[in-house]
Amino acid sequence: MKNKKILSLVFVIAFSFLYQGCTNLDEEVFDKLPVDEFGNTESQINSLIAPIYRTLKNVFPSNYFLLSECSADMAVTPTRKGGDWWDGGQFKELRFHTWTPNTSLVKSSYNAAMESISSCNKIYSMIEENESIGNKEVILAEIRGVRAYWYYLLLDYYGNVPIVTDFKDTSNPVTKPRSEVYQFVLTELNAIKDVVREDVTAASYGKITKGVVYTLLAKMYLNALVWYPEGGAKWQECADACDEVMDLGYVFEPNFKASFVVQNQNSKEIIFPVVFSTADGGNHIHKRTLHYLDPIPLNLKVGTWNGVSAMPQYIKDYDEEDKRVAWSFLLGPMYNTDGSILITAHGRQLIHTVDIELKYNLDEDGWGQVEQEEGGRCSKWEFESGLNGDMENDLAIFRLADVYLMKAEALVRLGKENDEATRLVNLIRGRAFDNASKLLGSTTLDDIYKERRFELAWESSARQDMIRFGTFLDEIPGWKGVTPEKCLLFPIPQTALDANPELDQNPGY
Repeated sequence: MKNKKILSLVFVIAFSFLYQGCTNLDEEVFDKLPVDEFGNTESQINSLIAPIYRTLKNVFPSNYFLLSECSADMAVTPTRKGGDWWDGGQFKELRFHTWTPNTSLVKSSYNAAMESISSCNKIYSMIEENESIGNKEVILAEIRGVRAYWYYLLLDYYGNVPIVTDFKDTSNPVTKPRSEVYQFVLTELNAIKDVVREDVTAASYGKITKGVVYTLLAKMYLNALVWYPEGGAKWQECADACDEVMDLGYVFEPNFKASFVVQNQNSKEIIFPVVFSTADGGNHIHKRTLHYLDPIPLNLKVGTWNGVSAMPQYIKDYDEEDKRVAWSFLLGPMYNTDGSILITAHGRQLIHTVDIELKYNLDEDGWGQVEQEEGGRCSKWEFESGLNGDMENDLAIFRLADVYLMKAEALVRLGKENDEATRLVNLIRGRAFDNASKLLGSTTLDDIYKERRFELAWESSARQDMIRFGTFLDEIPGWKGVTPEKCLLFPIPQTALDANPELDQNPGY
């Protein structure tokens, strides 16, 4: 038994060392140290828990980012002229809401969550059994927080999923109804909210903290009527959770881009980041979105893939004076070093247009290929001049602006304190406009819905917000018709059903 523990420990340490950049934690290399002799120092503990944070890299800029934005009306990954990004039709399925249990992203996203939860359970078990580790309650709470976040995603996207917390239990888990998954996540968060650290410092950056837990609680309460309708509305609980976050040391940055620059770990607006490093498979949103020639004017030394772009109407809905358009979307002509507009492989000027037209090789469903250069590209995260690999910019899973908007929404839905709701929305609008006349005199739910879209573009909020506001199934003219209610959840992958007969498929699939 002891030999097995040693091997497991070596695996975890090696795994964490491979990804040491993911948490900005100092780490050492240890070799064949028995588990009951490991965990006496902070660096050793960091080595043990680093892999749980590495799992968060499955959120963005692939898996859940694409499931959210490309199934909502925020983004699309069109098939380019020549066939790039057909990818077996999965992006057509996301855009048309015709996904199936065999859609690649549906499978990879579900598997990423389940594998991440298994990693959390494994490390939790090892630490729980290690008698040499002090302050164990805080460490275990941290692991439970990451696991709760993964179940929060499963709750949102898949709804009815198995709940597994014991790594040693090898029996096939059974499907739990969405209501039970909701209550499980809520119970986990309430159990750790007063145990985890509450500082907002460089030392707590990238870790589960009180701010992270209360932001997750606010999300749970905000979406309660969708995820657990039998429990009733929880608007006041949402507002109260937001207050807990706002009373901590986070800062609404006067400079919007502070949360998206290369060294954005210095932003006090970021509550819960995915910490990226250029050395360990970092943020690759630039590769996923930029045209093959965009690196020339941007001075990037990387190959880019010409993929995801903004949906046209999403950009058109912005006020023309809203600075977040330029802050979030790459639009217009792209110039060569000699000052001329770059020319694509198809002999067209490289001008990123708002509009995207499906016009080549149209199939019976209306899906076809588009020009290579069409579509506004994601430029929210600063492109570092001279970059020759993945980006260093961290992704803020949660940031304070989102908390302000959650509280404002909760207050408006409660029908009280509209002045406070308006103040919070205007703080955000005031950062985006130079003209004070753009501030609101009062705030409606429609105002908040729009403000969330303008502020949180590309930040994986679109699908959840559209479902909560009742617009997710609506027609998108030129792109899809009204879609069935089953699409409010993704199906359980067929591969998971085949592997475990105890699982149930979601209704309608």
